[in-house]
Amino acid sequence: MKDFWVSVRPWDKELAKAALESGATALFLEKGRAAEAKALARISIVSPDGDIVLGKDAVEANISSKSDELSAASSKAKYLILTTSDWTVIPLENLIANASSKLIAKVSSSKDAKLALGVLEKGVDGILLDTREPAVIRDISKLFLKSGDVALSVAKVTKIEPLSMGDRVCIDTCTNMKQGQGMLIGNTSSAFFLVHSESIENPYVEQRPFRVNAGAVHAYVLLPGNKTKYLSELKSGTEVLAIDAKGKAESVIVGRVKIEKRPLVLVEAELDGKTISMILQNAETIRLTGKDGSALSVASLKKGDEVLVHTEESGRHFGTKVKETITER
Repeated sequence: MKDFWVSVRPWDKELAKAALESGATALFLEKGRAAEAKALARISIVSPDGDIVLGKDAVEANISSKSDELSAASSKAKYLILTTSDWTVIPLENLIANASSKLIAKVSSSKDAKLALGVLEKGVDGILLDTREPAVIRDISKLFLKSGDVALSVAKVTKIEPLSMGDRVCIDTCTNMKQGQGMLIGNTSSAFFLVHSESIENPYVEQRPFRVNAGAVHAYVLLPGNKTKYLSELKSGTEVLAIDAKGKAESVIVGRVKIEKRPLVLVEAELDGKTISMILQNAETIRLTGKDGSALSVASLKKGDEVLVHTEESGRHFGTKVKETITER
């Protein structure tokens, strides 16, 4: 997760509230203002007397020459707050490649924020937004809801086999999802099905657009930063990815996880000659996602149906992608 710092210097209570309501991860304040900010919400403070001590934990660096860049790259501070006079990209590229500190780019507009967050496809570790306009804060906060695109492919269903009882996981999030949105869940770390949210009207139960009935406890779910967790590891406060049929992803927060014994079903599909699989609850309300974003119930799924999947090379170590030879079946 990237840092979203907002400058409230000089102190302005309404500006601070706008930053907090927009999901800021820290407020950049003058000395002596921390108590006022913390009275509004639980938030990290960057200041000479803050949680992140300015001048020690976080150091400001104005990059206007190669020597400035080299000096910044050698810093031992945890955070480097970077200002470039003309928003030249090259110094940021070099610092991303060479600096050991976390890089926080100081910006004042949505254009500069997008540029800094996308440099070298990786981007800086966060931004420090310097504006007096609450509308600008709210606009830029939307960049932090998006987690980029996930490449989706179309696979053909080859097998649907009812199984006996097992432990399945329901993920209830703090976000209402729309039709076409769900989560990428897989039996292996190299292949995921787009399991649709319960945002579809149903004659048997009420819509629960905040929920994805995700699968068995052993399965993987894709998280921000191209990491994974087992479904059994999720808990309140975990961030997971909600993904639509076009591969657009956003980070959502888990509010609750329910693990219950339910009848299961094995679904297999084929993509480029390879078989991928998923174990889901065997119920009408559990759906995969068709290539057009439609919701396909496992109760009526049939061979030849086309569903959206995400595939990548195998290899995870504690949820982080690694290069290694591994076989998963």
